[in-house]
Amino acid sequence: MIVRVLIAAALLCSAVPALAWGEYAHRVIAGIALTNLTPAARAEVRRILARGAAVDTPNCPLANLADASVWPDCVRSLPDRFGFSFGWHYQNIDVCQPFDAAAKCPDGNCVTAQIPRQLAIVADRSASPAARAQALAFVVHFVGDMHQPLHIGEKHDRGGNDVVAAYGFKAPARMNLHRIWDSDLAERALTEPPAITPLSPDARQRRAMAAGSIADWARESWNISRTIAYPELRNYPDTCPAASKIRAVIDADYIKAATPAVRLQAERAGLRLARLLNTALGR
Repeated sequence: MIVRVLIAAALLCSAVPALAWGEYAHRVIAGIALTNLTPAARAEVRRILARGAAVDTPNCPLANLADASVWPDCVRSLPDRFGFSFGWHYQNIDVCQPFDAAAKCPDGNCVTAQIPRQLAIVADRSASPAARAQALAFVVHFVGDMHQPLHIGEKHDRGGNDVVAAYGFKAPARMNLHRIWDSDLAERALTEPPAITPLSPDARQRRAMAAGSIADWARESWNISRTIAYPELRNYPDTCPAASKIRAVIDADYIKAATPAVRLQAERAGLRLARLLNTALGR
């Protein structure tokens, strides 16, 4: 028993979370959205996902909104069927240049273009059950993705994927800045007290947080990349483009600076997802 307690304490104190942005944060966002749906939109979401089996991905279930939030990452294991969607998770807008919402989106193959396209399919009650369930999963997941700053901002480094970084006890050779924001940093920030709950802000604050356009939301993520994700790194020059062959360090000061942004982005994503679904399905 003593050994178990010591192991548990070590895990709580270390920077090695168990789940990733693609799992933990996406499910948190889905939970916030579900709580803020209107009764009509919630009923339609349930009706669409009740036919989720029509998508025919038994190893990637699609039975509820939490499943939908991670389904587009799960189907990466099926490239023959879903390889067309792999470029839809991000946009990579250069933070060294003025913001351009239309940049890095060839033929609409980017996250900000696909959200309205997939939402239109979700709202189309004449579309097939499989098409609507698949599109709903894309919308739920992509709204989450675009609120991860390094899915939008970059320094010619594939959204931080080329920035080798040290995080806690994890070997730098296996970690990079993008992966840390996707996984370790996200869960650490979202599990720190006070807990994020679906109704944390009051109704007026929720409406304000849900406001704006998809381009506005992209700009916010881009700005967090520009002002926090890169410049707060230790032992790493804030140059444009990103420095190469230098290991960045994610230390306690970096985590302290980034945590409020992660938490805010998760809340925004959940409330904005609810707004989009309420508008599309709330009739």
